[in-house]
Amino acid sequence: MRNQDSGNATGSAVQSVDRAINVLELLARNGETGITEIAGELGVHKSTASRLLSVLEAHGLVEQLGERGKYAIGFGVVRLAGAATGRMDLAKLGRQTCQALAEELGETVNIAIADDGVAINISQARGSAAITTQNWTGQRTPLHATSSGKVLLAAMDEAERKRMLAHELEQYTPRTTVDRDELAAELDRVAEDGYAASFEELELGMHAVAVPVRGPGGEVVAAMSASGPSYRLSKQRIRQIVAPMAEAARELSAQLGYFSA
Repeated sequence: MRNQDSGNATGSAVQSVDRAINVLELLARNGETGITEIAGELGVHKSTASRLLSVLEAHGLVEQLGERGKYAIGFGVVRLAGAATGRMDLAKLGRQTCQALAEELGETVNIAIADDGVAINISQARGSAAITTQNWTGQRTPLHATSSGKVLLAAMDEAERKRMLAHELEQYTPRTTVDRDELAAELDRVAEDGYAASFEELELGMHAVAVPVRGPGGEVVAAMSASGPSYRLSKQRIRQIVAPMAEAARELSAQLGYFSA
């Protein structure tokens, strides 16, 4: 009986979500719409439609025009659309920045964002000296074993960071940091220094360095990394290229709406 109740509750929740989406699509298509028309389109009683609209209104996704008036799309939808647009803008703008930096450094340059506990590469460009032909665009990489991932982790608050690292940390090479205390200390240094490095932590023979990219409010929205073979991208050279990388990241951040002091 318990399982049946649980199944009924789940089915009811899915139906409510489906109806809520139909309401938003209806308003997007028809503009201002009254509750009677909404109920008719959904095939439900006016009281059911009213409850759906109340929930959507509480989240700012719809708004009532005047007392007991018609409903229209709310500004909450604009906020959600803006988040998606911002990600698409980042990928589009990032391609040009990646290419310019890759040409300057001669290495492979990537831009990555945090998503569901991993880093996802959204843009890539290869410099003249790059020896790998692997396309990392769209690839998911671990946060704790990459320079981009460390930049993204360092920018998170403690609660979000714990959630991202709730699983056991996988050791990809003998150099991968899997001790949480050691990783926490390194992330503190990353936040202070403004960049992160990875020395053969994801792949043997591969080094990388990353800097943060900031959004309009100054929050870290992505990481820009340069990677190459350890014999060429030495620790000394990494220290040398941090400055041009940080400058490129500042230029991209400015295009996204953030201007540093």
